[in-house]
Amino acid sequence: MELATEVSLGMLILRVALGVTMAAHGYGKIFAGGQIKGTAAWFDSMGMKPGRIHALLAAGGEVLAGLFLALGLLTPFAAFGFVGLMTVAWYTVHRHNGFFIIKEGWEYVFVLGIAAVAIATVGPGEWSLDSALGIDQDLNGVTGLLISAVGGVAAAGGLLAVFFRPPAASS
Repeated sequence: MELATEVSLGMLILRVALGVTMAAHGYGKIFAGGQIKGTAAWFDSMGMKPGRIHALLAAGGEVLAGLFLALGLLTPFAAFGFVGLMTVAWYTVHRHNGFFIIKEGWEYVFVLGIAAVAIATVGPGEWSLDSALGIDQDLNGVTGLLISAVGGVAAAGGLLAVFFRPPAASS
């Protein structure tokens, strides 16, 4: 196997694994457990108001970002979605719990976000819709890094500044 083929295969495996994982999270918010109603109540309880709007945006964003990353379609923008979603999750839920996910820490959201940035930086590989459309070389490298990492963190920061109002700590 040639190096380009090996890299494309590796990127395909990584994109699909991460993308399907993220899309499954969004699917779960829509169709599993408490569905959108339960997700909205949880978002309201943590201070992301209005909860229903944020539940719909988070679920839809997870499904779309996941599917786009898996397909290698507009890859840096899919990674932007990953970074934005995972930054909000880190800030609202995980940051005070330490690193390890076993204690609800930020390990998992960190790995998803960083892996998405790495894919956006390297590019989705030859076996992607970006490659089929001839736009993969225009969007990877520093461009992919800036769109995904800087754009995703900036979008999350803006959303949090406007909408996040955590409940007062109980004594």
